[in-house]
Amino acid sequence: MNITGISAWLAVPVVAAALASGVAAAPLPPASSAHAPASPPPGNASRGAEVYEAKCGACHSLDANRIGPKHRGVFGRKAGAVPDFHYSDALKKSGIVWNEKTLNTWLQSPVKMVPGTAMGFQLRDAQERADVIAYLKQQSGKH
Repeated sequence: MNITGISAWLAVPVVAAALASGVAAAPLPPASSAHAPASPPPGNASRGAEVYEAKCGACHSLDANRIGPKHRGVFGRKAGAVPDFHYSDALKKSGIVWNEKTLNTWLQSPVKMVPGTAMGFQLRDAQERADVIAYLKQQSGKH
C-alpha cells in the first residue's frame, strides 16, 4: 500500500476491519509523482517568436552570431557546429543533435544537460519552452 501522511493513520483501522471480516479492501490508485516528467505542451510558433525576441533576443538571433550562436537551421544540427562561433569544449564534445527533446532539456537547464557549458540562462516555463521550440522548428524549415 502506498499511503502517506495522516491518511495512513485513518486507513489502518479500515483495512484491519475489512481483513478481519473477510472483505478484501479495494486497491488504492498509485500515488502520483510530482517528479514524473510530463509531456511538454504543444507549442505555438507565433507565441514562440514573441518569447524568443523577449527572452532569447539579447544574446541570440536567427541569422547572426551574437553572444550566443545564430539559430536558423538549429533543428537537426549538431551542437557546437555553427561556423565562426566559439563554443565551450563541453558543448562541442557533447554529441547532441538538436530536436524537440534535446532543446526542451537544454532550455530547461543547460548547465545540468552539459556541465561546463557557457550558457546559464534557463527558460523554466514549459509552455514558453514549447513555444520557442515550435518557433525555432518553423524557422529551421522543419515542419
